[in-house]
Amino acid sequence: MESSGIGRVAPLEAVLFDIDGTMAISDPFHHRATSEMLLKVGYNNGVPITPEFGMAHMAGRSNDQIGRFLFPDWDQARLDAFFAEKEALFARYAGEGLREIAGLTALCRWADERGLKRAAVTNAPRANADLMISILGLSDFFQLVVTAEECERFKPFPDPYLRALELLGVSPEHAVVFEDSTTGVQAGVAAGMPVVAIAEESREGKLLAVGATLVIRDYEDPKLWAALDKLDIAKPEAAAEANGTHTQL
Repeated sequence: MESSGIGRVAPLEAVLFDIDGTMAISDPFHHRATSEMLLKVGYNNGVPITPEFGMAHMAGRSNDQIGRFLFPDWDQARLDAFFAEKEALFARYAGEGLREIAGLTALCRWADERGLKRAAVTNAPRANADLMISILGLSDFFQLVVTAEECERFKPFPDPYLRALELLGVSPEHAVVFEDSTTGVQAGVAAGMPVVAIAEESREGKLLAVGATLVIRDYEDPKLWAALDKLDIAKPEAAAEANGTHTQL
């Protein structure tokens, strides 16, 4: 779709971000930690999983969802122990080199300058969500962090995003979601919001197919800033209409 597709949210009141792969380049650290754990337990007869396998079956999913896929016969206690160790490995590796998606700082500054409400909404466990936000230097930026652990249903269901909207006091008609996975896009769309997706060109078609309004390479993408400029232009018009007047732009 054209970048003007997010213009329908004017006046924009809130921005909601996924974390893994959306704010931070975290997939390599997840892949490393998960691969080590799977080798340890002899998954797939000791054959290492590929990054493509991880993207197809793990990206954007909660540990509960991943565990049911990888180990359908394991009991909950065994799954919990596996993922506790995996998340500890991830935290160690992320602490050594987690980086933001290019342009994230500029986008956060843009949102802050406009007084927008903001939330991080993730399927990641609370501890690692807080860790990544801290490493990125955004602990004071987000007014709240919603994790899958707090919701009855995970992404791709809309529950995490609906909870964030409720806590922020914002309607979906005036909020935008930033995501990177098909499950995340589906969740944002199901919650009634336009979704800007971060992805390489090879994944663009898949994300558009599940409802993404706009797909960008990173936050330096000119398509994103063209859309945000249109939101800035549309804001006075939307306010005038709400007051029963009309402003000529």
